[in-house]
Amino acid sequence: MSDTALPVLYSFRRCPYAMRARLALHVSGLAYEHREVVLKHKPTHMLALSPKGTVPVLWLRSAAGEQVLEQSVDIMLWALRQHDPLGWLPGSDAGMDEAMVLITHNDGPFKRHLDRYKYPNRSGLGSGQADRDAAADWLFSLNARLASQAYLAGGQWGLTDAAIAPFVRQYAHTDPSWFAAQPWDSLARWLAAFEGSELFEAIMHKHAPWQEGT
Repeated sequence: MSDTALPVLYSFRRCPYAMRARLALHVSGLAYEHREVVLKHKPTHMLALSPKGTVPVLWLRSAAGEQVLEQSVDIMLWALRQHDPLGWLPGSDAGMDEAMVLITHNDGPFKRHLDRYKYPNRSGLGSGQADRDAAADWLFSLNARLASQAYLAGGQWGLTDAAIAPFVRQYAHTDPSWFAAQPWDSLARWLAAFEGSELFEAIMHKHAPWQEGT
């Protein structure tokens, strides 16, 4: 095994977890091999690496051995700790703790409400409205944060923004007209700037599905 074997990322274009991983990998400038997954036909190699069967999965290869990162935040932190040219990582332990509080809420309560809002039938619900409104409470807290500072991370875009923006985007696109009518102007501007950025365009490039054995 070569010491310079590229990391391999198994990804799915629209998955918010995969988006956040691609954001960090892209901004780090690290070279890697992108393998686009068809979720109905998951590669057997990806499943061998990570039996949970969800993306993203980062396969790190070197002469010293292999490592598999199965969690999107772990992939973000790994990439940024290799190279962080834009200073996305918090500069202090307190800053990292604050970032992880927000990211943990996003990945826990907010994501549960988001899934029930977006796919109420999967949870046996006739409507996702109650979960939409419960999730909105937290978004209003993010709006208040963004009203007092430019980004969730502070004065510049950072780890917290990159980790949370793909999920707010998914929420917003569930009912765009309703989202646009809500009084969270700072949040809406922050999201629109993300979606209109060169960074977002770069990580949303369409890849042909990866074919096993190629």
